[in-house]
Amino acid sequence: MAISFTKYHGLGNDFILIDNRTRLEPCLTTEQAVQWCDRHFGIGADGVIFALPGQAGSDYTMRIYNSDGSEPEMCGNGIRCLARFIADLEGHTAPRAYQIYTLGGIMTPQLEPNGFVTVDMGQPHLLAGEIPTTLAEADQKVMNQPLEVAGQTWFVTGVSMGNPHCITFVEDVAAIPLESLGPQFEHHSSFPKRINVEFIQVVRPDYLKMRVWERGAGMTLACGTGACAALVAGVVNGRCDRAATVELPGGNLQIQWSASDNHVYMTGPATKVFTGEAMA
Repeated sequence: MAISFTKYHGLGNDFILIDNRTRLEPCLTTEQAVQWCDRHFGIGADGVIFALPGQAGSDYTMRIYNSDGSEPEMCGNGIRCLARFIADLEGHTAPRAYQIYTLGGIMTPQLEPNGFVTVDMGQPHLLAGEIPTTLAEADQKVMNQPLEVAGQTWFVTGVSMGNPHCITFVEDVAAIPLESLGPQFEHHSSFPKRINVEFIQVVRPDYLKMRVWERGAGMTLACGTGACAALVAGVVNGRCDRAATVELPGGNLQIQWSASDNHVYMTGPATKVFTGEAMA
């Protein structure tokens, strides 16, 4: 059976988008999603995103399978791509907002006049039990806690943006051997649901550089929830402002942690690449 898809990317973090609005469950199995994401034998992507009917009062539901077949709670770059995909399906060109149900809660992406998408990512969660991690008691924050990885002590901060993140501040992100360190952080016993890993260099209080190893996808060019978590970690550790540019290998995101409503807002592009059909 041939299934239509559209490829999008958010700063190089790329996804296969499928119109799944007539079914309550994804039309691909996790095994099929892995095949589609393969960059040599498939379409190639960091994940497959399904636009499903809304629930809990939302307009649509987002489900995503990572390139390894795992299912994260949500994805920041992915939800921007999903909003643009839905607008394309509906034929909307004017700015508008959507209520998107995810496993990490309801998110609200807003299509901007300049083509970017701003997403209300909700409130960050800082307690160990919310992340989850065993680096502190469940009702305690994980701030600048020591973690032994690869024979070295790293000082990490934990943040959940609906999915779990471990943030480490370093002098030079380019010097981090991410390909070898990333899997060791992701699968560390301190993180029972695995972890997304961000290494952050503070260039200025309003400008951060970031490299990321994503749970289930590996080294990617960008991570929206990771950029949000990085800014939150920077603020709680007194390292950055509440609004900053986060530079990723694939480009820049604008992140703001609002003091008025405690919500984190992410603004960045979502780019259509091509459409096609593939066999399921």
